[in-house]
Amino acid sequence: MKENEDSKPVRIFSWIQLLALVLLTALAIIACQSQAEYSIVDSASPLSSTTNDCQTIEHIRGKVQVCGQPQRIVVLGSSVMESLLALDVQPVAYADYMMSPTGNYDLPSQQIPYFGNRITGQLVNLGLTHAPALETILKVQPDLILGTEYNASQYDTLSQIAPTLLLKWTEAQENLKTIAQVLGKSEEAEQLLTERAQQVAAARETFASVVKTNPKVLLLYSGNLQEIYFGNRFFGLCASLVRDLGFELISLPGFDEFNRDARASISIETLPQLNDADLVIMFGSNFSQSEHFNSTNDFEDHQLLNLKQAWQKNAIAQSLNASKSGRVYFIPYYLCAGLPGPIGTEIYLNELRQQLLSPS
Repeated sequence: MKENEDSKPVRIFSWIQLLALVLLTALAIIACQSQAEYSIVDSASPLSSTTNDCQTIEHIRGKVQVCGQPQRIVVLGSSVMESLLALDVQPVAYADYMMSPTGNYDLPSQQIPYFGNRITGQLVNLGLTHAPALETILKVQPDLILGTEYNASQYDTLSQIAPTLLLKWTEAQENLKTIAQVLGKSEEAEQLLTERAQQVAAARETFASVVKTNPKVLLLYSGNLQEIYFGNRFFGLCASLVRDLGFELISLPGFDEFNRDARASISIETLPQLNDADLVIMFGSNFSQSEHFNSTNDFEDHQLLNLKQAWQKNAIAQSLNASKSGRVYFIPYYLCAGLPGPIGTEIYLNELRQQLLSPS
């Protein structure tokens, strides 16, 4: 049957109307979805951000913008973990400098030395600080990553996962302030720093009698006396707190002038030249196979075991006046080097009190 020529314009117009209706319907649906998504991000999500709640934070790799209140924080290293916990904030995942148990941190108090008892829940184990498991970090979906200069080689990758701050390991006070700024806890940080200053001032008075009778201290760092290093400024809190208590740190002539910020080694045969030391503090640094330890007690004891034995058996070490008078003290290096901030200060002070002030 031949189609009526007059009906063609009507049919074309009908198709145009139908197409227009479909397009309008689609646009309406998209608009509704966009409005709904905007409402969810803007008002319901705790991680929502606008230009008003973003802040630019400076760190050792430049500047990074952090928006909103971070809720899922990944921590790479004990020094930054210490600051976070001191501010009463819990992370979701952690990479330790030395210890890394098999599996996750399901019992942090037994698996993380010195501050594991401050962690209130289980943590995802990211391996070791200098080589964290990047795929695991991605799975954790963090909104903030805190690391140190030891993560410089991974920074580009980490910063694509989440805003990443790299902080200098030994600058504990500045790190605390920076982390507090990100978390909106600057007042708490200032209070912590004030309390730390008061702690040190009170301890200085407590140690005054010891400083008066035995003012000169030799700080040494070693694993088993095969390699020995001066405990100078390179060792951060380990050295600075002893100095803050009023002790005089002794060294070889010219050492401070040329090597004050570098790790400088000496031989065991050099020790007699330092025999005017009233006290010797040995920092044990035997970290061999420490990543396999599942007990914090094992980790602490292992740092000192070989060192104590080597010192007792070495004739030169035993010839020192400090050895003869029983004033050689052994302290796990990680205690003060791994925790250079407020928590470490408290623990280190307690250790020094226990050893230096206890009756012989």
